[in-house]
Amino acid sequence: MARIAPFEAPFTAEVAAQLATMMPSGVPPIGLFRTYAKNLPMTIAMSHWGRYELGRHLSLTIREREIVILRTCARCRCEYEWGVHLMFFAHRAGLTRPEIASVTHGAPEDSCWTSSRERTLIQVVDALHDSSDLDDSLWQSAREALDEPQLLDLLLLCGWYHAISFAARAARVDLEPGAPRFADATA
Repeated sequence: MARIAPFEAPFTAEVAAQLATMMPSGVPPIGLFRTYAKNLPMTIAMSHWGRYELGRHLSLTIREREIVILRTCARCRCEYEWGVHLMFFAHRAGLTRPEIASVTHGAPEDSCWTSSRERTLIQVVDALHDSSDLDDSLWQSAREALDEPQLLDLLLLCGWYHAISFAARAARVDLEPGAPRFADATA
């Protein structure tokens, strides 16, 4: 049960206007955004960064972005945000069932990861989750796979989804209807 009840329709004009900027046209706002809207100035501020992280200017591909987000959410045990990203983006990112299972429950060495760059992304997420740092060897591997803008995007994308995972889990945001569950992620 949610610790912070999300806004329910009908919304005030100000809340409705903000929520409309956060979802595709005609798609009702997800519970997390309706929860964030309880602090509208925060929601407005963070939506600008969120648009960058999910937008065309991010230097990582949509596939790379979703690998990082899904791994981060899985490591944070945030089934809510993990499920939302699978529901909205997994198909567009071209993720296969074995890759989804691995990014959720597996390891970067799993056979489904044939790209060393994608394995490196997962290793970076794991290291940041475990130690909030990258050792010199992993940094070198990441530097060989990614340029400096991509490295910065990777580090901040992972951190951003740690923050989102913390908020969604601690606030106990109710899972979205129809969104996949961790148990669904099997090869």
